[in-house]
Amino acid sequence: MWIMIPHIGTLERLFFGQCGNATHPLRQFWLFLSIFSVGDSSVQSPLAVEPAHQVRLKFDPKWMVIGCCLLVVGFLALVPFCFMVWQSFLTPETADQPSVFTLSNYVTAYTDSETITTLSNSIEFAVGASLLAFTIGTALAWINERTNTPMRRLFYALSILPLIIPSILFTIAWIMLLSPKIGIINMAFQSVFGLAQPPFNIYSMGGMIWVDGLHYSPMAFLLMTAAFKAMDPSLEESAVMSGSSILRTLWRITLKLALPAIVATILTLFVRAIESFEVPALLGLPAGIEVFTSAIYQAIHQFPSQLGLASAFSVLLLVITSGGIYIQARISSSASKYVTVTGKGFRPRSIDLGGWRYVTLGVFLLYFFLIVVLPFFVLLWSSLQKFYAPPSAEALKHLTLDGYRYVLDSDTILHALFNSVWMGMACATIVMLLSAVVCWVVVKTKIPGRWLLDNLASLPMVFPGLVLGVSIMIFYLTFDIGIYGTFWIILLAYVTRFMPYGLRYNTTSMIQIHKDLEDSAGMSGAGWLTVFTKVILPLLKPGMVAGWIYVMIVSVRELSSSILLYSPGNEVISIVIWELWENGQYVELSALSVLFILLLLALVLVAQAVGKRFGVKDA
Repeated sequence: MWIMIPHIGTLERLFFGQCGNATHPLRQFWLFLSIFSVGDSSVQSPLAVEPAHQVRLKFDPKWMVIGCCLLVVGFLALVPFCFMVWQSFLTPETADQPSVFTLSNYVTAYTDSETITTLSNSIEFAVGASLLAFTIGTALAWINERTNTPMRRLFYALSILPLIIPSILFTIAWIMLLSPKIGIINMAFQSVFGLAQPPFNIYSMGGMIWVDGLHYSPMAFLLMTAAFKAMDPSLEESAVMSGSSILRTLWRITLKLALPAIVATILTLFVRAIESFEVPALLGLPAGIEVFTSAIYQAIHQFPSQLGLASAFSVLLLVITSGGIYIQARISSSASKYVTVTGKGFRPRSIDLGGWRYVTLGVFLLYFFLIVVLPFFVLLWSSLQKFYAPPSAEALKHLTLDGYRYVLDSDTILHALFNSVWMGMACATIVMLLSAVVCWVVVKTKIPGRWLLDNLASLPMVFPGLVLGVSIMIFYLTFDIGIYGTFWIILLAYVTRFMPYGLRYNTTSMIQIHKDLEDSAGMSGAGWLTVFTKVILPLLKPGMVAGWIYVMIVSVRELSSSILLYSPGNEVISIVIWELWENGQYVELSALSVLFILLLLALVLVAQAVGKRFGVKDA
């Protein structure tokens, strides 16, 4: 196939004028496009071709595949952002009044005194939750990696279990534990100590921080464990031998050497907390504590729907999350000054705590009890009641499996479960294949401007889930192509939201594949599609399998993006859980929660088995 194009030098002069800077971003973008037109990165760039009135170009299917993937990435990344900003300048559309351009949404959002309170609540909640999660996670990581606490290896293996429990279920479990009216812990304290009032109130800022911080402390534990594992302990040992106490060494040496990891972990937790929806919605709204995510949700559910106001709130939330991710990236880029592992080998050694090691073991057991055993127990207990009642000898006489029968006999719940599973699997497959092509372009080619593609594919990472749902909803309400209110719009939101995570998994594996393998296959006569499917993808298998499993699990439990996009009959399992809570069906909700947690646990066990099957094995 041959294509006729105009004189390339004329187009370049018209596009750039007299600009002679070869590193100019627009010139790099022009080079990026020109390479697709010639069909191979080894062909000379059109900017270097001698002037001619007509140039004949050969069609290459490789660039058709890559070009389609790049268009999809650009669409997924840029459309939500552009239409969210555009909608923030429009008034609500009603039956009598069309939308018109206005600045009133920003005036209302940023000059109202309630906005200052909302911003203050959001910052207080995010800072408190991130610091609590970091403190707990770092303390446990230090105990696990730097001390001789018994059973610490078992605890590391169990650290993934708290991440299985979805945030909405974890929050509901703690409501049943610390609610002023039905909380088991409150009722136990009142009974034992004769208190007239419940000592704890989960519906408060402190309750929000406690639940969110405790739930995501395993994330801090895993991040800081990785940092402590990679740190040479010789400086700490020298400090101890010089007479420094264990706590002083921890403060003066260990934490200072881990400063980049500490800041990155806190910022990661902060960004995640600022976009949290479940905890503010279930605990904050009943107490009148509003943060940006709950303000966005309420603005959309007003009549008429305040999409412009929600978009204005979303813009500020997007700025906050973008700032956190930018600072994290800058700190990571300057982490070389904290390097302690060089060409010299080292062997991590544990600090002997003596009799205190049993105290740290007790800390491990207490933590595991609070974050896994207690929440799961209260859900299990509630699921066995005919009507919710706190544990007692009398309640033991009325145990029933009616809640489980309701769940298993409900076509709506089973249909929602099926929807969640197939959408999770479809999302994971699309994300990993799409990001594999993007990673190949970024890592394996010399295309000018490929860094733009990397940044573009990573852009959805700064979108909080609720903000992404707002953006996609706005676009497909404006341009009705028949997918709004169907499964496909939820799947589209999942693919957009989790694309950056697939990119990170594939990039790590792609870097390890040498270019010579592709060249050898090409010299043997294999085309690009054959090389990519027969050489690249099989070598990416360990990273792709791990990424596929992670994306599938987080897709199955996703709520914040789904809650604005679903319609009756198209629910996913997280939406069913939300509706059961809203309807006060606590027993049925608890039964579904227990089955859902067990299902996710089974998925994790399958993930570990598959990882061992396809992972890189030691020689």
